[in-house]
Amino acid sequence: MTSTPSTSPGLPRTDPGLGPATRTLLVLAAGAAVLAAVHFASGVLAPLFLAAVIIIICHPVRFPLEARGWPRWAATMVVVVVAYLILAAFLAMLVWAGFRFAELVQSYIPQLAASVADVEDQLAATGIDTQITDTVTSWLQPSNILSVAGTVSGTVVTIGTAFFFVLAYAVFMAVDAARYSTAREHFGTTRADAIDRSTRFSTGVRRYYVVNATFGAVVAVVDGVALWLLNVPGAGIWAILAFVTNFVPNIGFVLGLVPPMVMGFVVGGWQLALAVVAVYCVVNVVLQVFVQPKFVADAVSLSLTLSFVSVVFWTFVIGPLGAILAIPLTLLVRALVLEGDPRNNWLRWLSGDDVTDGVPADRTDHLADDAVVPPDAEGAAETETVDATPDVETGQDRAR
Repeated sequence: MTSTPSTSPGLPRTDPGLGPATRTLLVLAAGAAVLAAVHFASGVLAPLFLAAVIIIICHPVRFPLEARGWPRWAATMVVVVVAYLILAAFLAMLVWAGFRFAELVQSYIPQLAASVADVEDQLAATGIDTQITDTVTSWLQPSNILSVAGTVSGTVVTIGTAFFFVLAYAVFMAVDAARYSTAREHFGTTRADAIDRSTRFSTGVRRYYVVNATFGAVVAVVDGVALWLLNVPGAGIWAILAFVTNFVPNIGFVLGLVPPMVMGFVVGGWQLALAVVAVYCVVNVVLQVFVQPKFVADAVSLSLTLSFVSVVFWTFVIGPLGAILAIPLTLLVRALVLEGDPRNNWLRWLSGDDVTDGVPADRTDHLADDAVVPPDAEGAAETETVDATPDVETGQDRAR
């Protein structure tokens, strides 16, 4: 015979449930399982994520066309064409720069070997420890540079193969996006919160890439012209590299600096390499470190630490495309996991989102103005106030 816990009339039943620590462990375990599945299927999911981002960027093209009376299918085709043009331009730049870089490295192998020997002799003459000398020169060995060039070429081929999946995904996503754009008309009253979250996510993604593309173009032009004036071989390659790496938060500057610096060292010694570093520090640091983060923060509201960690994290999870898609994927996780529950506003604030305990900070003033109680309603509320106290013994309310 089993006994059931007795409850007093009028008192709510208490269910201890799972403790906070247990719930946290379960959430972490579930998240690890999901990320492991994403990593396992990264070959399929990475192109899918890229196609989704491209369609999100191109989707607003349809609005002015539909406003002029274009049918939905025609506006969708224009979105697909614009997406294909962006993908084709991006792929062409990567393929040309990747294979041109491999050819450039092979043609300068003799000069590189001579430069490494000179550096080794100079370091040894200054009395620097032999182990340090060997470490520095090993970085510049022709075999290592060729290995890097081969890796770059292989990565370009991998990305090019993934683009065929992206082209197919883009068509289907553009068609679905045309249908999803009418969601507010059908579910604006019952699913307003979910629609608002998806709208904020899409707007943040578009703003992020517009800001990065603008600053990336400026940085690429200035760096390319400066390298051409300094007679560094492959100035066009390094300009494209500067543009692409601008989409990699925080560490993109370093990724774009090392190859032209090494090439400057090969053809002009440490003096030219130092000049390349100086140009990149003046141009890239001023724009990418002091100016661009302000615009990016306003666009996506992510902390600098989270932006940096997201690059490493998503590159590990889905591969090289994770570096370019790090910010959109982080915004997607925040929208799905944190933004649906007001109790997570503290975590959203830690991530860099400008929210308060109840609502986004930029809406606090508006809500405060809307919350003003009219004088008539305020007086009526005072005259009709009733102190209702639950009666534990009878289970009914007593009015006093």
